Amino acid sequence: MNEDRFKLLASVHILFLKDDNILLSLRKNISSAGLYGLVAGHLNGGETVTSAMLREAKEEVGVDILPEDIEIKTVCHSNVEKNDKEFIQFYVVCKKWDGELINNEPDKCEEIKFFPINNLPDNMVPYIRDAIGKVLSGTTYYEYGWNGKE
Repeated sequence: MNEDRFKLLASVHILFLKDDNILLSLRKNISSAGLYGLVAGHLNGGETVTSAMLREAKEEVGVDILPEDIEIKTVCHSNVEKNDKEFIQFYVVCKKWDGELINNEPDKCEEIKFFPINNLPDNMVPYIRDAIGKVLSGTTYYEYGWNGKE
């Protein structure tokens, strides 16, 4: 077995939707500080995509979600960091949760706020803005960051 085999990282991104609004988090003290993104995180070893989504929802915004209340909408193979780290990103929609959405990570997040899904703030993580557009258009798979134009 080749121990130097390429490793692909994976992340989950949750679009919490309420009516025609989407929950965004203003990042701080982490990459893309000062820009809005989604509730998201990397998969831990030995963790399924579904488990990661449930964990991230609880860790970041303090709510419980059930597997049947999330729907994978878009998958992206990205090279956004341009440093030999490639990601498979799973974007899911969640319209039902248990508990009150709160900023559970104030050291990494300035605020969480709902925005009209058709009027997103200017200061967004570029690949997140793109992903939201892909989800809304029904794109199930795409690639991002490979041609240097993103």
